[in-house]
Amino acid sequence: MSADKGGRDFSPATAADIREDLQRRVDAIEAGYELMLAYAAQGFPTETMASNRGQLRDFLQRFDAALTGLADQYRELVVTERSGSPEAYEGFFDVLAQDAKAAQAGLRLVMAQPSISSQLVDNLNASIHVRALLTDVFLIDELLKPAAP
Repeated sequence: MSADKGGRDFSPATAADIREDLQRRVDAIEAGYELMLAYAAQGFPTETMASNRGQLRDFLQRFDAALTGLADQYRELVVTERSGSPEAYEGFFDVLAQDAKAAQAGLRLVMAQPSISSQLVDNLNASIHVRALLTDVFLIDELLKPAAP
């Protein structure tokens, strides 16, 4: 069981709850990445020059929180919904967990800085760890879409 930085539980029990939780996580990841792209394009030499400086840190924190236990939530969804061979997903969940951990390390390093420049965020955006994470999330999210009625 995992919790975000606000202490909220990220380990729901039903498939519908798990899907809702995963949607919130994916939304936080996508929103964080989109804000990072926009912030990087602004060309701020320091964070204090940005009108959205508080927003940047908030989005980065939500991005970070969404990554904690992400692979476990996808694993729980597969176990809950998929009969057949959930073991086929295990190798990928291991990769997703590693990529989430690597992306979190970059996010946390950036958030630990007293001021965040656009160039720093641009470098984080370009990180292979962030890109791998995004690709992992898009892939597994597509694979686990509910079947159309």
